[in-house]
Amino acid sequence: MSRIYGRIALIGLGLIAGSMSLAIRRAGLAGEVVGYARSEGTRDIAREIGLCDRIEDTAAAAVEGADLVVLCVPVGAMGSVAAEIAPGLKPGATVSDVGSVKRAVIDAVAPHLPDGVHFVPAHPLAGTEHSGPRSGFPELFDNRWCLIVPQEGADRGAVDRLEALWQGIGALTDEMDADHHDLVLAVTSHAPHLIAYTMVGVADDLGRVTDSEVIKYSAAGFRDFTRIAASDPTMWRDVFLNNREATLEILGRFTEELFALQRAIRTGDGDHLHAYFTRTRAIRRGIIEAGQDTDAPDFGRARSG
Repeated sequence: MSRIYGRIALIGLGLIAGSMSLAIRRAGLAGEVVGYARSEGTRDIAREIGLCDRIEDTAAAAVEGADLVVLCVPVGAMGSVAAEIAPGLKPGATVSDVGSVKRAVIDAVAPHLPDGVHFVPAHPLAGTEHSGPRSGFPELFDNRWCLIVPQEGADRGAVDRLEALWQGIGALTDEMDADHHDLVLAVTSHAPHLIAYTMVGVADDLGRVTDSEVIKYSAAGFRDFTRIAASDPTMWRDVFLNNREATLEILGRFTEELFALQRAIRTGDGDHLHAYFTRTRAIRRGIIEAGQDTDAPDFGRARSG
């Protein structure tokens, strides 16, 4: 794979940025990857483990001369970071992001960017429950989707170049309108995360089930909820506050479906339950057939011993 950018700056050094840096360097897609994080401790760890070619102590220094700047910070911090780096952006540079919400990020970031700088929002659909500079690994994006969300009138060359970068680090790419992106992600990510947080919270609040029982006797379904609910709280707070309309729409529909299932259980309507479960089971098969998960026993979990 040939070099796509001379210098890439990553602002924020958590799971996504760290994995991007490792994958970009693995594939030789940039001449230099520069990193910055607000926390001095994070910067120290990033230097210690060689996460980037160079770690700077200010965002302004990190973006100097960069051909691509990627904002890898929580959605709620995007606007202030954009304002901070705007004066130092190189003419003709591209600014992108990895936020899970797109309309709010566009509204927060775009007004700060100077003329001649291209803004191409993006969202890699990849992650784990882990965070921080030590959590990254170069295979994170392999065969995972990255949605590119260009604005109307976006420079086609800048969009194609960013798309080539994501493909170069292993991702599948597609383009999508910002509002449609936010609705799709409310279905596939945001509402499921909120439901997972709620179910773990219910278990924590239920006085007749002790904490030790929840931990010792967790079945696979609850274990998966706890994995999701272990995700970064700052990131997910910002996601829900910045995608509230789409998330509330999906949660409203979820509540209606839940009431229907409650009624079926209460009235002993086994036919309704069986038909519902049969229909939803097909979604799981579709995800496996699309190569986005494995049908290995126990969901492919590694077995100890």
